[in-house]
Amino acid sequence: MPRQLVYIYADESCLGNQRQDVPRPGAAAGLLERFDERKGWYRRDFAAFDPDTTNNRMALVSGILGLSALRKPCDVVFTSDSQYLVRGMKEWVHGWSRRGWRRKGGPIENLSLWRELVEVAARHQVEWRWVRGHADHPKNEYANFLATSTARAGKAPRDLLPSGFDAWLGEQVDAGHFLDYLDLPPDAPFAPDPAPPAGS
Repeated sequence: MPRQLVYIYADESCLGNQRQDVPRPGAAAGLLERFDERKGWYRRDFAAFDPDTTNNRMALVSGILGLSALRKPCDVVFTSDSQYLVRGMKEWVHGWSRRGWRRKGGPIENLSLWRELVEVAARHQVEWRWVRGHADHPKNEYANFLATSTARAGKAPRDLLPSGFDAWLGEQVDAGHFLDYLDLPPDAPFAPDPAPPAGS
């Protein structure tokens, strides 16, 4: 049977990211969805909170959390505005793995998270897509809303939740945003990136 095609839109937040002398609470969050021709969209939200973190760490956590939420192997289009995450999974991890998880410039920052993400991603076929942040992409903006709200709240749900995207989008449209947006699956065909080097 063909794998289900799943879309994940993820973002990260770190409050006080420029400060070095105080805790920097942050969050990773996102929207997980699949489309059924008869039933329409099935959507769930996910989030994680960290009391002292960085944007880069939370970007990796968003990948781990989103892909770990899938109970069986899927085809996944994973969209993020983090070049650190997207370029890392499309390019960097392959070279790091070949060199025994080392890089020429010194130790790999957030190594344990990179290795965990590679392991989780290996169950699926994943296309990593980058989108510019705050460029009026509704689902990226919603993921940003989830991440910043979670960081400010200082807590996150333990499990997936029914998504609030439809209600959020309705509020945005009422406020004059995204008036031309059609909530349809993306036109671009699924084009998975080379599998990450799991187990190495």
